[in-house]
Amino acid sequence: MTPHARRHPSPKSRARGKRIALAAAGCVAVVAAVWAGTRLAGRDDASIPAATGEPGVSHVHGLGLNPGDGALIVATHYGSFRIPPDGDEAERIGDSFQDTMGFTVAGPDNFLGSGHPDAQGVRDGQPGRLGLIESIDGGVTWASLSLSGEVDFHGLAFAHDQVYGLDSGTGRFMVSTDRTDWETRATVDLFGFAVDPGDAERIVGVGADGLVESIDGGRRWAAAEGPPLVTVSWDATAGLWGADPGGAVWRYDQSGWERAGALAGPPQAFLATSDALYAAAHDDADVTGIYRSIDDGRTWDLRYRDTPG
Repeated sequence: MTPHARRHPSPKSRARGKRIALAAAGCVAVVAAVWAGTRLAGRDDASIPAATGEPGVSHVHGLGLNPGDGALIVATHYGSFRIPPDGDEAERIGDSFQDTMGFTVAGPDNFLGSGHPDAQGVRDGQPGRLGLIESIDGGVTWASLSLSGEVDFHGLAFAHDQVYGLDSGTGRFMVSTDRTDWETRATVDLFGFAVDPGDAERIVGVGADGLVESIDGGRRWAAAEGPPLVTVSWDATAGLWGADPGGAVWRYDQSGWERAGALAGPPQAFLATSDALYAAAHDDADVTGIYRSIDDGRTWDLRYRDTPG
């Protein structure tokens, strides 16, 4: 992957661009860029989730670690779930079946999201597109912050004290420094994206035509070399990771992209952290599982397998 030709970097920054700046500066949340084939067919499907019984975690949109307690948060089409660090059971968070299409962790028990309300939310007057919403109690309750009724973010990232968002309805790549006012920086067709933890201006995106990269905060994008990934995640310690449609897991280092291992099947979401890698993926029976790797993606342990009621 190479930086844009429009900029003329120094020799040091050229080398840095070649390896996509795997910088060591930290950020509070690690972002998982999410891909699911059903989302591509209807770019901004504002259908309201109507759960019958317990639908489980069969349709995952995002993953994140809560710094407050170390739990893995699983954002799905039918609400959010918590997998404790010392257990393998997925516990529903609160009583909402909200379709959390975009999800990112901003701090301890502080989550940002987007998507669509559940049936109760509609009865309570929530719009079909939630805009940017926030939870300060670990996902139990959510409150509207901005763009309510206007935007359905299918990708969200919190990094460098900013929120980066991808509006599914228009393809607008948007950034906010205060979670209220937004700057539209480009219109781009992406499945998802990840922000460099060490550089607020560098972003890697995944789309139908392959990898793309921005080195100016998402204002301009250029094609980048690499495998046909559908989800990416960037951590200050673990580096840049992704998965392709078949479930192969890839890592970027100084020599380029290298295949590290494989998931049980097609990925739904991916998360890189300093201690482990996490993924939501289908297995051979088309059942969603939540997997963890502690050996740099070579092998994956099943932490939870969906058992909807």
